[in-house]
Amino acid sequence: MSSLISLSVQQLRSAASLKEKIQSLEKELNQLLGSSVASPALPAPGKKFTMSASAKARISASAKARWAKVRAGKPASAPAAKPATLSKGKMSAAAKAKLSARMKALWAARKAKTGKK
Repeated sequence: MSSLISLSVQQLRSAASLKEKIQSLEKELNQLLGSSVASPALPAPGKKFTMSASAKARISASAKARWAKVRAGKPASAPAAKPATLSKGKMSAAAKAKLSARMKALWAARKAKTGKK
């Protein structure tokens, strides 16, 4: 079958009219035979493609090899030195006391401003 792009306008019009004639003849045939079901325009879907386990393993192995090459080209980065005094999210007693004093002062100022007891 030739590509639609390579066809001329006249050839495209001719193909469209032939297709219309075929559809009208199919419709007429269905009416004569008493068939109310139209013929399917698209072919029935085929079996779904599944990949074998060996193919999946080969693809996985090649991907791992590619990433190993990428990682081999980069120098190994040393983990950054972490401060030993505090772990993440922890606050020292001095910092807690300082924050507590600031918040108490803020609440007292707000209470004095609104005139609440």
